Amino acid sequence: MTSTFFFAGARTCSASPPALTPCALACALLLTGPAMAAEDPPSTAHTLPEVVVTAVHDDSPAHVVADPKQPRQPVPASDAADYLKTIPGFSAIRSGGSNGDPVFRGQFGSRLPLLTNGTLMLGACPGRMDAPSSYISPETFDTLTLVKGPQTVTWGPGNSAGLVRFDRERPDFSEGGVHFSASLLGASAGRNDQTADLAAGSERMYLRATANHSHSQDYEDGQGRRVPSAWDKWNTDVAVGLTPDAHALMELSAGTGDGQARYGGRGMDGTQFRRDSLGLRLKKEHLTPWLTRLEAQLYRNRADHVMDNFTLRTPPTTGMMAGGMASNVRRTTTGGRLAATLQPADALSLVTGLDFSRSPHDARSGTPTMPYADQPWKGDAKFDNLGVFAEATWQARPDTRWVSGLRLDHSQAWRYPAGNAGMGGMGGSGMGGMGMPASADGNHRERQALPSGFVRWERTLQPGTTAYVGLGHVQRFPDYWELISPGNSAAASGNAFATLQPEKTTQVDAGVNWKGQDWQLWSSAYVGRVQDYILFDYPGMGSSVRNVNAQTAGFELGGSRRLSAAWTLQGTLAYSWGRNTTDQRPLPQMPPLEARLGLDYAQGPWSAGVLWRLVAAQRRYALGQGNVVGRDLGPSAGFGVFSLHADYRVNQRLKLSFGIDNVFDKTYAEHLNLAGNAGFGYPGGVRINEPGRTFWLRADVKF
Repeated sequence: MTSTFFFAGARTCSASPPALTPCALACALLLTGPAMAAEDPPSTAHTLPEVVVTAVHDDSPAHVVADPKQPRQPVPASDAADYLKTIPGFSAIRSGGSNGDPVFRGQFGSRLPLLTNGTLMLGACPGRMDAPSSYISPETFDTLTLVKGPQTVTWGPGNSAGLVRFDRERPDFSEGGVHFSASLLGASAGRNDQTADLAAGSERMYLRATANHSHSQDYEDGQGRRVPSAWDKWNTDVAVGLTPDAHALMELSAGTGDGQARYGGRGMDGTQFRRDSLGLRLKKEHLTPWLTRLEAQLYRNRADHVMDNFTLRTPPTTGMMAGGMASNVRRTTTGGRLAATLQPADALSLVTGLDFSRSPHDARSGTPTMPYADQPWKGDAKFDNLGVFAEATWQARPDTRWVSGLRLDHSQAWRYPAGNAGMGGMGGSGMGGMGMPASADGNHRERQALPSGFVRWERTLQPGTTAYVGLGHVQRFPDYWELISPGNSAAASGNAFATLQPEKTTQVDAGVNWKGQDWQLWSSAYVGRVQDYILFDYPGMGSSVRNVNAQTAGFELGGSRRLSAAWTLQGTLAYSWGRNTTDQRPLPQMPPLEARLGLDYAQGPWSAGVLWRLVAAQRRYALGQGNVVGRDLGPSAGFGVFSLHADYRVNQRLKLSFGIDNVFDKTYAEHLNLAGNAGFGYPGGVRINEPGRTFWLRADVKF
């Protein structure tokens, strides 16, 4: 089904024109259209109009698949978190501007792995200023796949909330040897984006290059108040593939990127987001009647991040960071995957294999007079994981399918004494721990067998109606931000490295889809129990982390109704609930009830749409608790935001689009948010407001 999502956008203040990076490419413009991620049977995937972002069922009702190249509203996303917000159940921890941290069903961080082309890219900031989503430019990928809940075991450990994959597909040259697409965006607040995607090749080999650049100045909220939020970022990726036949692939890829961003809700800004990636993947299909696919992959992703309080703002004159301070943190993640798909019987298939990753973390620091670049790197932590998995699919009857999987992970973590860590514990929200003290409890933790597994029943009840129920269990090893950063290993913070237990989530997921000739409805729901949920407490300036028990539940609903040949009415509703049963209070950082209603028109080369986004007040909160980035700041007010768009397809190669987000210049703030930093001229202690009225114009070309 198609559903539309439109979102609130930004009016802003002007500033000097941006300097173009090497990847700021002249392209032409693309998008608008509504974008609501809903779910459809596979049979509709090729009949949906181009003007909307769609999400359709792939090989399972529990999977949602979207095309991130398709248009969406609000103003096109600058990072993965911004794009994921258009899928029901998603929200993001906001700090103004770009580089939010995605939250699905109120769950966050390593509970929701983000993979790019099957590889893991981890940020380095102790305060997650450079969350993995900040290194992803959605429009440069071909598909986005979301697995809701613990309903797969084949793509790494810890996916208790779900799993998100951004993938680039093997180019198809059946209709020509060269494919090129490009887009150009201009919007309020000096926003301008350029994106290009070029693929050239034949049946035997190909070259593909993607590049994008995104820039914005500080925006203004609905009251005309400037919000520190400017960013400038770019990414470039190249892949060379050999395809000796239609069933074989060997691809070597490399990529890099960089950027900077101002944050009204943090004590420091990001002045470098350097990414360097290398990857090799091999795939062979139809080897024998019983071995249908063999895949192998190796990769190396490095994040080299700099944060300081003097490049993009005036440093404070008093306090611990007076005069200016910088922290340079680096994380290098290497890993690989080997998987075989077996077909022992016509109705039974099995995917089995192993994956591994290793991720050391280094840090150094400095001041304007003692540059960090002159200081040596010092390691403060290292993590690695080795997992084996098997996932089976059994077509028990033509209308009934069972899917189940089992996974075992061997996880380890090392921490290094304070003498090796420098000041790398300095987080983006201010000052965290200054390194990890040596401890009688040791500096190495190991878990040899962390089990995860699931079983799911899928049934076609009648033509156009499908249902599923799944039971999943995940044991998640604590991540870097929970075990070590910011200063969680210190005795005063409870010595999390020695005491924190793996998180154990057991969850039931269910859903039903109905489809008629002119209408479609879909629903998904979940209820879970979490033993040893990892929770952050913020009693004052510092933080501590501990295990509690928790319960979670929620749902996502959506539907569309074709009113006539030209008009379609669409809507979604999403709700997440969580309770800390140890303390008998709500779980923190839970998004409020949210609904989206859209009306779309499409006739000939014209299309248009409106969206009304409605968010309820959130009265369930846990003051002083949260996660490593966000914490509950108290109750939040509800709001409604109205947006509209229109686009015109000039011909098969060119489309022009126009949109206005937050038409009535509403002043509002998201519940999941950072408090403004008073030292940056924005009111301290209050949630950062979202952009006011935002105009944008976009076009895209395709050859």
